[in-house]
Amino acid sequence: ITPVHLHYQHSASPEESRYLQGLAEGKLIGQRCPACEKVYIPPRGACPTDGVPTSEEVELPDTGIVTTFCIVNVPFLGQRIKPPYVAAYILLDGADIPFLHLVLGCDASEVRMGMRVRAAWKPREQWWTSLENISHFEPTGEPDAPYESFAHHL
Repeated sequence: ITPVHLHYQHSASPEESRYLQGLAEGKLIGQRCPACEKVYIPPRGACPTDGVPTSEEVELPDTGIVTTFCIVNVPFLGQRIKPPYVAAYILLDGADIPFLHLVLGCDASEVRMGMRVRAAWKPREQWWTSLENISHFEPTGEPDAPYESFAHHL
């Protein structure tokens, strides 16, 4: 086993910079397409469907639903969570594209498509300009969303 290190520098776009700064303030900032009205988080600066610039910012709540998920059962080097755990695509309320994050706070076998979840934020003193400010998502206890409400986001 040989350790490998890679140093890279990323230049964030203005839209991505606003999203990252929002995270540092405990906000989830997306952008709405003026043509199709889809909300993208993180913002892309242009709608991938219509190809038009997106400029309207939308602050989204930290609640949403699990669209799809994977139960991780295989241990690997450097893993920070002991299996089994769940990596899931979370569709925030009001967004039109899900993003990948952890679902904890229940047994992995209890996670399901349509499950309502809420962000579990790290303590404020640990925040910076990163989605890592959200430790994970956990079940809200609300009834599951019907499949039809998220089927077109799979």
